[in-house]
Amino acid sequence: MSQSESHLSRNLRNRHIQLIALGGTIGVGLFLGSAQAIHNAGPGLLLGYVVGGIAIFFIMRALGELLTYRPVAGSFATYADEFCGPFAGFVTGWSYWFMWVLTAMAELTAIGVYVRFWLPWVPQWLPPLVALVALYGANLVAVRVFGELEFWFALIKIVTILALIAGGLAVIVFHFGDFGAHASFSNLWTHGGFLPFGMLGVLLTLQMVTFAYSGVELIGVTAGEAENPAVVLPRATNGIIFRILLFYIGALVIIMALVPWNQLSPDTSPFVFVFQKLGIPAAATIINIVVITAAASSCNSGIFSTGRMLYSLACRGQGPRAFASVSSQSVPAAGIHVSSAVMLIGVFLNYVVPKHVFIWVTSVSLIGTLWTWGIIMVAHLGYRRAVSEGRVAAASFRMPGAPVVNWLVVAFLLFVTAMLSLQADTRVALYVAPVWFGLLAVGYFLGAKSQPVQAT
Repeated sequence: MSQSESHLSRNLRNRHIQLIALGGTIGVGLFLGSAQAIHNAGPGLLLGYVVGGIAIFFIMRALGELLTYRPVAGSFATYADEFCGPFAGFVTGWSYWFMWVLTAMAELTAIGVYVRFWLPWVPQWLPPLVALVALYGANLVAVRVFGELEFWFALIKIVTILALIAGGLAVIVFHFGDFGAHASFSNLWTHGGFLPFGMLGVLLTLQMVTFAYSGVELIGVTAGEAENPAVVLPRATNGIIFRILLFYIGALVIIMALVPWNQLSPDTSPFVFVFQKLGIPAAATIINIVVITAAASSCNSGIFSTGRMLYSLACRGQGPRAFASVSSQSVPAAGIHVSSAVMLIGVFLNYVVPKHVFIWVTSVSLIGTLWTWGIIMVAHLGYRRAVSEGRVAAASFRMPGAPVVNWLVVAFLLFVTAMLSLQADTRVALYVAPVWFGLLAVGYFLGAKSQPVQAT
């Protein structure tokens, strides 16, 4: 382990890391965004999640192998630097920082929108401001505080999903009440077929599926602060894949078995609809609380990850030296300060363009996700070459199928990127991406790359 990484305290346990990754991934995309996705693809949406899940499986196994080789806070940016070159590391680190800043803005926006469910007179920008200040303060205290906060945030979401799966399964099997009279797994293929809009409908969901899975790679950012990383990180990597597939695919199967997909409104959370039909009082209020918690959880992860990424960039000489320091609580306070300050732009956007801010920032942030996942697969190829040449040690935790699988996953990610061009709402990401990568190239070649510094 490098000297620079040793100043971060290893206080994140296995339960923290498992729930941090879940918390960063299970968000408003499942609780709210799934309604529109079901409307667009019908039960075929499940196929999109399976295909995306297979790609995620190999991405996470590749990342797990790299993490076992070298568990550092910079994670994929560090691996890109080592196995793809310093420019790739520079672009990856800053793009991941940019992606999480935008994601945090989107989640703050969601908080503002859904607090108004109870308090419609509150301006949309105020709840995001309060949430950002509170989460900023929690991240400055200690990494264990962040871990505990994220653990409980994620647990609320998991309990909600498991309640829906268990309650829905009971209705389907035992046909309880009026709701159970028509509940059946046959609903998945008897209302226009499993693919009512053909394969095109499935392909159009891949953008949403990819965004829904984004955040799973957050395990990599926790590596520099994980207790016993050689044991914890492989276990967390394997566990997170199957749990996410269970939560996403399991919940959607139950929802569309309980209610024919064409009877679900694209404007109403399917969770609210199902809980109301199950006879749960105040279902809309409960899901509203869960959605706000989910958004706060994702924003919390964003503050954590952006602070660590700036720290790692500075330690490698690819960011301002001030970010290479840690506070007396062993957290990268300078990076947290700056990242949170930039997130205030999201509060401002909620003031000036409240109706457009969410779709703008989520579309652009997806570019950072696709780049990060792609660079993980390419860096893994470089790592395997280094192992075969005897330059680095082989990790005990290995991804199956390399190198063929690496290129198949990269091709899939490029295909998803191309699909962004088909809809006006997501096309904005393709306009912003060249500008962002161009700015990074200019910044790098004007001298952003300097000598690595020692963390303080």
